Amino acid sequence: MKHIIVGLGEVLWDMLPEGKKLGGAPANFAYHVAQFGLDSMAVSAIGNDKLGDEMLEAFDAKRLKYNMQRIPYPTGTVQVTLDKEGVPCYDIKKEVAWDNIQFTPELEEMAKKCRAVCFGSLAQRYEVSRRTIGRFLDAMPKKNDVLKIFDINLRQKFYTKDILVESFQKCNILKINDEELIIIGKLFGHLELEPEERCRLLLETYHLKMLILTCGVNGSYVFTAETVSFLPTPKVNVADTVGAGDSFTGAFCASIIKGMTVEEAHKLAVNVSAYVCTQNGAMPDIRYLFSRESNDSNACLIEEIHGQSYDKQGEDI
Repeated sequence: MKHIIVGLGEVLWDMLPEGKKLGGAPANFAYHVAQFGLDSMAVSAIGNDKLGDEMLEAFDAKRLKYNMQRIPYPTGTVQVTLDKEGVPCYDIKKEVAWDNIQFTPELEEMAKKCRAVCFGSLAQRYEVSRRTIGRFLDAMPKKNDVLKIFDINLRQKFYTKDILVESFQKCNILKINDEELIIIGKLFGHLELEPEERCRLLLETYHLKMLILTCGVNGSYVFTAETVSFLPTPKVNVADTVGAGDSFTGAFCASIIKGMTVEEAHKLAVNVSAYVCTQNGAMPDIRYLFSRESNDSNACLIEEIHGQSYDKQGEDI
């Protein structure tokens, strides 16, 4: 059986100040997983329009595999503005193609071969895609090493407590940031707990393998039932932070699948996401981090997981 890693949910154009960039958390995740030599695929829906055509061209240019349904809704867009520190603010357009992803026999077969999937709350804002995501998760192999990553991604008001609870129950890895943890604390009535206590409560209540908490410049944590890993955030010259969290998730997932420890996977994910922050857009080429000329402190780990070295131009050595 050929195993694949899937990013399932929204795919869209980030309309940035300097122009449009390919985006959507699941597609970003799939792209970054692919950069580690794994067989990944972005699964979503796009419109029968020019933006949809351009999206497929962009995926092809990025060499990202995809399953994109063409349906009679507009291709998704997000108006992105950046504050003075490069942190993005989003205006997400509604009733678009990725709100209407259909669960087809092809997706069911894909789910049966899926080694890991990353999904979020945003793509579940409408019933059609929410039902498809749930059916995909249910059709995945019932094996202990299969990863179901819920990257919670609370945007605007596109979520409910019921949707979150159902997603917590279906995932085995939860990724959340410090701002989202506060929202969850308010929504679930345990805001009085310390952040680590809230993470432990979620981990235990929903029987998760891991909970990843990212805190921006204040570092990140990976909680398991027995351990906690903390790493500070590297100081870099930030271009923008669009897609940095998705690159973290992709690098972490790839590392775990390749057999790294939680601590090794965490370190690699932190360094990859820090590099992505120095680049514009959500899908930069990170292969320079694999190069022998790279001074990145994690380069040896990255080369080990990828199994290939590159020169500064990203060409095979």
